[in-house]
Amino acid sequence: MKSRFLTAGLTLTLVLGTLTGCGSSASAAASEGASGSSAAVSEGASGSSVSAAASGEASGSASLEGTTVELTNVSYDPTRELYAAYNELFADYWQEQKGQTVEITQSHGGSGKQALEVANGLEADVVTLALEGDVDAVKNAGLIEEGYTSEFDLDSSPYTSTIVFLVRKDNPKNIQDWDDLTREDVGVITPNPKTSGGARWNYLAAWYYFEKQGLSEDQIKEQLKALFQNVVVLDSGARGSTTSFVENGQGDVLIAWENEAFLSLEENPDDYEIVVPSVSILCQPTVAVVDEVVDKRGTREVAEEYLSYLYSDDAQKLEAEWYYRPTNENILSDYEYAETSNTITEIPEDGKWIITNVELTDISHFNGWTEATEKHFADGGVFDEIYEE
Repeated sequence: MKSRFLTAGLTLTLVLGTLTGCGSSASAAASEGASGSSAAVSEGASGSSVSAAASGEASGSASLEGTTVELTNVSYDPTRELYAAYNELFADYWQEQKGQTVEITQSHGGSGKQALEVANGLEADVVTLALEGDVDAVKNAGLIEEGYTSEFDLDSSPYTSTIVFLVRKDNPKNIQDWDDLTREDVGVITPNPKTSGGARWNYLAAWYYFEKQGLSEDQIKEQLKALFQNVVVLDSGARGSTTSFVENGQGDVLIAWENEAFLSLEENPDDYEIVVPSVSILCQPTVAVVDEVVDKRGTREVAEEYLSYLYSDDAQKLEAEWYYRPTNENILSDYEYAETSNTITEIPEDGKWIITNVELTDISHFNGWTEATEKHFADGGVFDEIYEE
């Protein structure tokens, strides 16, 4: 079976049609046909980049028909595969609606690092980052206008996720919940909360678990200190952590975005299992138009539609197929996991993978990202206090 992972650091050319069904392969290469469409993946200064173009005949606006528009989406680490597929879907939609070819360039990396890249000059028409706090960094640089969370539905969060554990087959360390990650015999893989949005969700989910156990704040800090003392490698982004665990064989457990865990299980069914902890956190990746850039480039219309179309039924189903949780409740229900076990040993044949019998907190429990960032992740914050290299 071909890999569905797009690996950072590789350059490849694909016919977009090969992404459908079997996914993409790091070793695949094909030339574009006369009526086909193409994608390219390359490594840039801030992470890997993917560009997609759709061509063909369609009816649309006479002023746009036959023209080409370029769009740049700066995203976080694990969305490589999702946006490789979504960009094809959107390009076809835009071609049908406007008669215009849209070429979409992707950049991926740790969400916090990506936000800083955009704030420091990496031109993005849209950002699709791991959390609102990272989009705020772009806003605070004067590139995004106030009120961006109201521009699209559900606080501009078109899909959600949560945090789970990926363990080795048969779970030899019997890891069931967050307190198991503090045991001296357990090696943990998680990204760095200083650079990775996913790592911040990981950290807050763990904090909430120990809080639920009735511990004081000082006791919670001690538990998190023990957890991070077990971290084998602190990668800069979620995909790097997946590589450390899956490809390099490091650690006993990967604290992972749901989609990363399911992709790993899908591709290596004999090697891994997913354990869903008793409590976790509702992760709400946030999207935004970068106002200063789209107004300069004249790309506001296509940028806004690009993000709006993430809420369409076709896109919501695609997101679920790549193991993100649709925000459309009717579509989400089509993918709800039918079993009650908190351990998934194989991808369900019926495609129903979303586990709903887990208690999820959310960022409001921590009084929003501004306060959570200042308290936990800013220089001199709690993470700096508890983490010792």
